[in-house]
Amino acid sequence: MDGHIVITGATGIIGREVAKRLVKSGRKVVVFARNTTAAEATVPGAAAYVHWDSDMATGEWTKWIDGAHAVIHLAGKPLLEARWTEEHKAACYDSRINSTRSLVAAMSSAAVRPAVFLSSSAIGYYGSFERCDDTPPLGESAQSGKDFLAKICFDWEKEALPAEKLGIRVVRLRTGIVLSTKGGMLQKMMTPFDFFIGGPIGSGHQCISWIHLDDEVAIILEALDNAAYSGPVNAIAPEPVSMKAFADALGSVMHRPSLLPVPKLAVQVLMGEGAEYAVKGQNVRPEFLEQHGFSFAWPNLNEALADLISRGI
Repeated sequence: MDGHIVITGATGIIGREVAKRLVKSGRKVVVFARNTTAAEATVPGAAAYVHWDSDMATGEWTKWIDGAHAVIHLAGKPLLEARWTEEHKAACYDSRINSTRSLVAAMSSAAVRPAVFLSSSAIGYYGSFERCDDTPPLGESAQSGKDFLAKICFDWEKEALPAEKLGIRVVRLRTGIVLSTKGGMLQKMMTPFDFFIGGPIGSGHQCISWIHLDDEVAIILEALDNAAYSGPVNAIAPEPVSMKAFADALGSVMHRPSLLPVPKLAVQVLMGEGAEYAVKGQNVRPEFLEQHGFSFAWPNLNEALADLISRGI
């Protein structure tokens, strides 16, 4: 088991691509998953598929932490995929906090600890805002926000920090809106555009700090082996846009008009409290990545959307 890379959340949009790239490059990947049979079908070629979920504080999975080169922790119950009840909010919170705490505890007990712990977080850390001009661009040194999403991200990162005291390099990856036609915001917005009824969500003034799936994966792979990557890293493209500009760009790429905004009331009917976050955003800059010379393959939104839609990824 020496030198392998453990991945949680490997069946998700980001995890699938990370695992695929690592397997293709010859790295030994160990997938932690709730359903190992489904994981093997979704992420072929891994060295092992190990039963694990966010509620498992201990178990056979812990032996795979011992001797791992790295742990890439991407698992967490999707926040905006269901109506926000108190139960859903608690499940989203617990899945992130408990799983991170358990992984760090397993690292503490390992005879040979991982060199790297890449723990997922999100730009929700900074709070949510109604307009792009509500705040200046936020870098990694900005303070955390005060809303529910900010609390999740703050506490999530707090659980990862003790790994640093174990001598492990910890990267807290604050991811923005990852663009993919396979899920997330882009997929949801494409459907009405297909029927010529697309448009911005909410006021259109909120800020979309986005990133192409390929760049997200490239950042994770760079963080895996580049010792300079440590602490919080904003994983977003260099140029945030307003929701209206995003919808206009998507309509242009799909050769559809962007005329019919989705009112906040309609989002509230579907999502309840979650609508408050679906119609807000963050104005975030990738300061760490820029300072460390990361080269974005897709810094331009129109080109990024055209590539994703043409490739169907």
